Amino acid sequence: MKILLTNDDGINGAGIWAMARALYARKNFEIAVAAPMNQQSGMAHAMTFGRKIEYRRVENPDFEVWAVDGTPTDCVKFYLDALDEDKKICAVISGINDGANLATDVLYSGTIGGALEGYLHEIPALAISLDVKSEITVDEAAETAVKYFEEQLALGDLFFHNINFPKKFRTNHPEFKFARLGRRDYINAFELQEINGKKFFEVRGKIFDKDREEDTDIFAVNQGFISVTPLHLDVAHHEKITIGRR
Repeated sequence: MKILLTNDDGINGAGIWAMARALYARKNFEIAVAAPMNQQSGMAHAMTFGRKIEYRRVENPDFEVWAVDGTPTDCVKFYLDALDEDKKICAVISGINDGANLATDVLYSGTIGGALEGYLHEIPALAISLDVKSEITVDEAAETAVKYFEEQLALGDLFFHNINFPKKFRTNHPEFKFARLGRRDYINAFELQEINGKKFFEVRGKIFDKDREEDTDIFAVNQGFISVTPLHLDVAHHEKITIGRR
């Protein structure tokens, strides 16, 4: 079984290699990596148009590795449509991201975007993130994520799951909790500067969670669970559609 790995932290991100090692250790997975040459956080499902995109093979004794000068979506779409001629890819895993992707941040996340592109190809997909201040190591997270991935594959369904690891586990062992997306915003999100007569702003800000009720991913992670939120493509407001038909 061949698995495609991508991320938004770039080809040198620690998380993607932790996932590659954990999958490879199972001996029944063939690994392909297609990751951005540079940091691509916040790119969501962006795709590059209007310029040539460089790609190059990276030497690796164990995995097929490609570095792509584009977004996570560029990486996955390019590999699936141009390099995977035999259609061997059976799943796409994006991450492990260096930082959480909780609540409405999924709308901005390049990690989610990479997994989404796999799901658009009707391939099972996981987006995996680990809090930057977590006591859980990236290798521990990868090992736990692979076990979850194997369990989901065994069910035989098409899935697109967003997984977030907490700062520390609630008990002595990892526990998964399915949850809906919360609502997250940022206070004072822009830092303004003027340098040599030019005006700049930088996105910053303090997290403000507007919705962290007990059934949300934010609450689950804060309680020490690994949150799992199944995602899908339909963002239509069905109630409004029904009202409009009256």
